[in-house]
Amino acid sequence: MDTRSALTVTQLNEYVKQKLDTDPLLSRVLVKGEISNFVNHRTGHFYLSLKDEGSVIRAVMFQGYTKKLKFLPENGMKVIATGSVRAWVKSGEYQLYITDLEPDGVGALYIAFEQLKRKLEAEGLFRQDRKKPLPKYPATVGIITSPTGAAVRDMINVSGRRFPLAKLVLFPSLVQGESAPAQLIAGIRTFNESFPVDVIIIGRGGGSLEELWAFNDEGLARAIAASRVPVISAVGHETDFSISDFAADLRAPTPSAAAELALPEAGDVKRRLHNVIDRMSLVCDNRVAALRARVDALAKTRQLTSMDNLIDDRRMAVANLDRDMGYALEKKIADRKAALSRFAAQLQALSPLAVMSRGYSAVMDHTGKAVRTVKTLHPGDKVSVRLKDGTALAEIQEVQSHE
Repeated sequence: MDTRSALTVTQLNEYVKQKLDTDPLLSRVLVKGEISNFVNHRTGHFYLSLKDEGSVIRAVMFQGYTKKLKFLPENGMKVIATGSVRAWVKSGEYQLYITDLEPDGVGALYIAFEQLKRKLEAEGLFRQDRKKPLPKYPATVGIITSPTGAAVRDMINVSGRRFPLAKLVLFPSLVQGESAPAQLIAGIRTFNESFPVDVIIIGRGGGSLEELWAFNDEGLARAIAASRVPVISAVGHETDFSISDFAADLRAPTPSAAAELALPEAGDVKRRLHNVIDRMSLVCDNRVAALRARVDALAKTRQLTSMDNLIDDRRMAVANLDRDMGYALEKKIADRKAALSRFAAQLQALSPLAVMSRGYSAVMDHTGKAVRTVKTLHPGDKVSVRLKDGTALAEIQEVQSHE
């Protein structure tokens, strides 16, 4: 045996790798199989195996491709993987490097929808006891939708027909595309914090699943569930369902239906008011009739038919009250006079005029304020001297401090 032509293991693996890398069929291949051994690594890479009834192949999908997926792969899921077949020289193994992944049968968006729905439902975000009741007579309705779509026109028309007293406030937003969820969330926050309304309608008209996808955003669902203001979700047509529908306090099949659910019908309100007025009138009439009957019965009593005794009793009571009031008033006046005399004596003792009568005086500056210390005076200042019988004007010649 000629051992001079023997290959090293590394040379063999590199040769196989070169063959695989240069094979045009393996540079882009579609592989159908079932996912097993799936690992969602903390780096964002996916590690998995694809298998069928007879074989299995290892595969990897790097973070640059995984973040573009609409759904999260799971074990047992049947998929179609797009990628290339390459060999790893160090281990001598080959595997599939996946660049795209699609469910085999059901669409990726549908799977993503179901996965998010299960996740939020498990958290209790859709529980019925979290739902807030709608106000019966909202004064202001906040609408989050496209300002140019048919949905907003339909809601305006329904509002004008049903309950024209309600004020509509529009928060214009994109309703499809990558930027739409952030704007829709901003609308929810605005109507909760900056511009409070009584009820919020969020939605748009019909479209494909891709066009309605903004309303399947997890952040939007959480913002709707956290809203203090009741939210009606009205996305698409009657057969369309979105994650927003489950998170909202009420789902409407269409934007027009949302306006009908949010607003009462003016005719019904008028009829209810008339019914209330009629019932109140009946109650008042019955009450008046009952009081009139009581007055008639009292008019026939002895006290009212023979008034002399009643008048004498009342006259005596008034006389006694007059006497008691006189005594009380005289005592009150005497007490007040005594108190006034005491206060007058105290005031006289504290009066600066009384002090001045004993030969003292008060010095005032040019503003009329009392001068309490020589430190505030300077030669040439004008002052007034208040005596008991008048005032003298003076000019400071010299200031001497005794401190």
